[in-house]
Amino acid sequence: MNQQQIRILTIDDNEAIHDDYRKVLCAPIDNVKLDEATQLLFGGDDQATQSKSNNHEYLLDSAYQGKQGIELVEQSLAQQRPYACAFVDVRMPPGIDGVETTKRIWEIDPNLPVVLCTAYSDHSWEEISSQLDHTDMLLILKKPFDPLELCQIAASQTARWNLTKIVEQHTQSLETRVQERTHEISQTRDVVFFTLARLAESRDSETGEHLERIESYTRLLVEWLSQNGSYQSELTDHHCDLICRSSILHDIGKVGIPDSVLLKPSRLTREEFEIMKDHTRIGAEALEDSALHSSACDFLSIAAEIARYHHERFNGTGYPHGISGDEIPLAARIVAVADVFDALTSERVYKKAMPAEEARMLIISESGEHFDPEIIVAFEAQWDHFKQFSQRSKNVPAASQVGKPLAQPHTQR
Repeated sequence: MNQQQIRILTIDDNEAIHDDYRKVLCAPIDNVKLDEATQLLFGGDDQATQSKSNNHEYLLDSAYQGKQGIELVEQSLAQQRPYACAFVDVRMPPGIDGVETTKRIWEIDPNLPVVLCTAYSDHSWEEISSQLDHTDMLLILKKPFDPLELCQIAASQTARWNLTKIVEQHTQSLETRVQERTHEISQTRDVVFFTLARLAESRDSETGEHLERIESYTRLLVEWLSQNGSYQSELTDHHCDLICRSSILHDIGKVGIPDSVLLKPSRLTREEFEIMKDHTRIGAEALEDSALHSSACDFLSIAAEIARYHHERFNGTGYPHGISGDEIPLAARIVAVADVFDALTSERVYKKAMPAEEARMLIISESGEHFDPEIIVAFEAQWDHFKQFSQRSKNVPAASQVGKPLAQPHTQR
């Protein structure tokens, strides 16, 4: 390290002692002739010549009261030139003493090693440790002490400070790399799951835009619900993200449905609809099995819930289990609204697209029947955003289909 990198702060009310610190720490000991003040402080110069001539590394700043020293510590951090060590006198009348000064310094810079210097038995170690929280960063030196001892203390404390900085830099570098790697894994996971979902959707003439819309609609709902209503405590940021990302896998079970049923352009028979309903089981079981063998089990478990229950109805008339109300997982209730809205406003092999406003009215009319009323409140609150996303679709119908009811359970796909 060069001189600019090793800055030491000395806090003492005696100006002569600051001069002595400089003579010992900032000049080659071999060329220093200690004067009377030096001898008073250090108790003689018989060991001075034993110090090594590596003292040029230090740059000292002086403060004559505790408050001034505290201000210098604040400035050093603001300038991004922190001190590597501070020597603090215990008695500095009329201002605050060294123990209080050290306490306030550590409130600003808890990583600064401090050496408390005293010629008196002002405080016991027990008294000092009861007032200070970072005693592992503290040394106490009794006066008089010799130049060699001072040089050794300065070297060890500044080396400790520098090692702490190196560890912090390495830790920060590792944390950054972990975050980058986690992001890369997350992106890869999302791409893989989007590809799987896209393969399932491609069999019934849907596009990747459908998956993007489902995720966007779902995100609009969870963002509102996480800030309003009775589901706020359940919808943490992490849970919201899981629901949104998992929503694209809601119909992945369609890979197991025969083309003769999945792509049929006309109304399904009851037998065919029973086959169609099985896509909820196929998708859920595949995702549940994957969750048992994956570190992304939270993500896949939520996806499995959505896949299995997104065709359930709030009044209990849905499928596959006919459960109702809060028995239906919240994630599935949310995605149900997003999925039905997109299904109504998109053209499918078996139907034309419905205008967004008509779809809105139909969905609102199903509050408490098909859909959770609280989620419908969120749908209405976010309607402008829903409409914006809907208008991006190429399947905007030219003619109105006012009065056309939602599909009944035996025909809804």
